[in-house]
Amino acid sequence: MPFSPHTTASGYILPSIHSAPPFYTQQSTAQLQAPFTDNWIKIILGYARHRRLFTLRIEDAEVPGGDWDEVLRNPRINRRVQPQYLAYILSELVKRKQAVYDPPRQTRSVILYWRLPEEWAEVLHEWATNSGQLNTILTYQEITEPPVPSPLSNVPLQVLRQAIGILSKNGRAQTISVADGEGVRFFTGQI
Repeated sequence: MPFSPHTTASGYILPSIHSAPPFYTQQSTAQLQAPFTDNWIKIILGYARHRRLFTLRIEDAEVPGGDWDEVLRNPRINRRVQPQYLAYILSELVKRKQAVYDPPRQTRSVILYWRLPEEWAEVLHEWATNSGQLNTILTYQEITEPPVPSPLSNVPLQVLRQAIGILSKNGRAQTISVADGEGVRFFTGQI
């Protein structure tokens, strides 16, 4: 089988390396492993962005038909990522600050940063500005579960808190305690 890009059922284009059998096996030396790791990270983050997936777990390597199946398996060459190899890839994502373990103090599940917290901060502020929410107090739930889907729909609270923290530091947001928990008010510039 020649190596060529492949389009998944969800429309994501996997690069040709995804068809190489050695891609699914952790290599014996760091030098051999480095390009495979780089490619896995690009594929995982690109696919997560494409599908708006925020979490990747080691168990996902063993779930046929799950959210990650079309990336972690290649039935055309009868290969799949083994859980121990996925654990290594997750550790590399965390090392490169492209993911964080969630919950903390475990190594089986991560929140992926297919957008960095700084990028989420800009998306959040732009959404607040464009939707007329400046100087309005919003709960975190109103932001992540809006009545009309937005770029912030289903964003994990940890990512939302980081984005709000960044906006607070530069005077474009203020956290507020509200009856239902946490809230935030957005500003155009410095407070």
